[in-house]
Amino acid sequence: MPKVFNVTGNCNPKQHYMVDLTSRLEVIKGMIDAGQYITINRARQYGKTTTLMALEEFLADEYYVLNMDFQFEMSSSTFKDENSFACAFAKAFIFLLKNIPVTKEIKNALNELKSEISDSLGLVDLFRQLSEVCKAADKPIVLFIDEVDQASNNQVFLDFLAQLRGAYIRRDKFPTFQSVILAGVHDIRNLQLKIRPDSVHKHNSPWNIANALEIDMSFSPDDIAGMLSEYESDYHTGMDIKTMSELIYDNTSGYPVLVSMFGKILSEQLTKLSDFPSLTSSWTREGFLKAKKLMQEKRMPLFESLINKLETNDRLRNLIYRVLFNGERISFNIYDATINEAVMYGFLKNADGIVSVSNRIFQDTLYEWFLSQELC
Repeated sequence: MPKVFNVTGNCNPKQHYMVDLTSRLEVIKGMIDAGQYITINRARQYGKTTTLMALEEFLADEYYVLNMDFQFEMSSSTFKDENSFACAFAKAFIFLLKNIPVTKEIKNALNELKSEISDSLGLVDLFRQLSEVCKAADKPIVLFIDEVDQASNNQVFLDFLAQLRGAYIRRDKFPTFQSVILAGVHDIRNLQLKIRPDSVHKHNSPWNIANALEIDMSFSPDDIAGMLSEYESDYHTGMDIKTMSELIYDNTSGYPVLVSMFGKILSEQLTKLSDFPSLTSSWTREGFLKAKKLMQEKRMPLFESLINKLETNDRLRNLIYRVLFNGERISFNIYDATINEAVMYGFLKNADGIVSVSNRIFQDTLYEWFLSQELC
C-alpha cells in the first residue's frame, strides 16, 4: 500500500510521509536516561501522540515503556473518586505491561497488583504495588500518559500527581518509574484547578518536579524537504523541492498538521481539477496557491477548534483582534495569562519579543472569521 500524507491521528513511517524524528527522540531519551520527569504541552495536532509512539519503539530495547492514553483507557467516570481512579489505572497498567514480553517476576508482581483491585483500593496502596512491580522489573519502567488534559479538572488527578511526586522524591529508597511523560495541550506543571463551583481555585499542581520539553516540534524547511524528497522518489513529479518546501514553511511556520495538509491536497485533490491534470502540474507554485485557497475553504477540525476558543473566550478574542486589526505591537510576556493561553492553543508565538500570529494560514483564517462576525 503506497504511503500518504496523514492529517488525522498519529503518523506511522511505514504508512505516511513524515519527517525524521530521530534527533528529537535522542534528546528525549537523554532526559529519560537521566531520570527526568517530563511534560510535553503543544497545541492540537502538533505531533505529540506521534512523538510518543515513535519514542515507545525507540526505547524498547532498554526500557519497558507503558504508553497510556487517558482518552482511551480512562473514561470520565473513572475520575469520580479515588477508588474508581486507582482501580481503572491499575487495570490499564496491567493490560499494557502484559502485552509486553516480561519476566516471571514481573508477572507475579502484576498478579499481586491485580489481587488488590477492590472497593478499598486507594492511591497510596496503588503506588505501593506499582513500586513492587518496578522493583521486580529487570529493566526500568517508563510511563507515558497522553491526552492528560482529560483528567486535569478534578481533585483525584491532583492527588495522583501528588503520589507521583512523592514516589519521585523517595525513589532512592522505593523503586518507581525511571521517567514519566505527561502530554497534552495544557502545561500540567502550572495547573490551575477549579475544585468547586464557588470560584475556589488551587494553583501550581504537584507536578513541579517535571521538566518541560523545550525542543522545537515544528518542521523546519529541511524537515519538509526530507518529506518531499521521499514523496518525489516515489512519484517523480519533477517538483522543485527547495521551492515547494519553502513555500509550505513560509505559510505554516512548520505547524505539522498544516504541512501534511498541503501535501495531501497537492498529492490527492488538486489533480481532480482541470487546471492541474497531473502531479507535475500540481507540485508547482501555482498548484501551491490553489492548494492554499482550497485549504482555507475547508472545515478543518483544527480551524474549528481555534474558532471555538474565540467564541467562548472574550479575553482571547480581544487579544487576537488587537494584533490582527489594530496592528498593536504587544510585548511578549509568557506570564500574561491571555498571551500564555493564546500560545498554548497555537494562535500566537514570540517573534523577537513581540506577540505575533503563529503562521500565515492562521492569520488569513482568523482575519476572515473576524470580518464575517462584523458583517453579521
